[in-house]
Amino acid sequence: MKASQGVEWGLHLCMLLAFAEPHQTVDATSLAEYHELPLPYLRKILQALTRAGVLESVAGPTGGYRLARSADQITFLDIFSAVEGDQNAFRCTEIRQKGPTGLDQKCYPAACAIAATVWAAEQAWRDHLAGVSLFDITDGLTALAPPGQHELAITWLTKHTRA
Repeated sequence: MKASQGVEWGLHLCMLLAFAEPHQTVDATSLAEYHELPLPYLRKILQALTRAGVLESVAGPTGGYRLARSADQITFLDIFSAVEGDQNAFRCTEIRQKGPTGLDQKCYPAACAIAATVWAAEQAWRDHLAGVSLFDITDGLTALAPPGQHELAITWLTKHTRA
């Protein structure tokens, strides 16, 4: 599976926001600065995550972004789908129906073995992502991060969140 850079950005943004208190928000400019990302493109990712119900956008002087649900209710698939959409990566064009051995379309009632195999692999991949929440990996992320990085992130959040 190939995913756009926006998926990586969305996952990291949501993971950072998972460490904030539920009522706190972080503005888009601060999020862009934290990850050194271009603000215009980051805004598109934030909008996609908000439209999908992964993030909540709060207006006003204390506004910004926060998780729309608790971290245990947001899966990696939610974030991936918000950014990339739900369509299959593999699109069968029924090439088997063309050429000198092609038959009438009614002779092909089911997907070919190639399409079925790839779609099964995609489904297994989606099932795995659906089974991993932000909450599931926060401890693992903290344990795998270089020493002190988690503490730096929490300190940064304390300075940049709005209540």
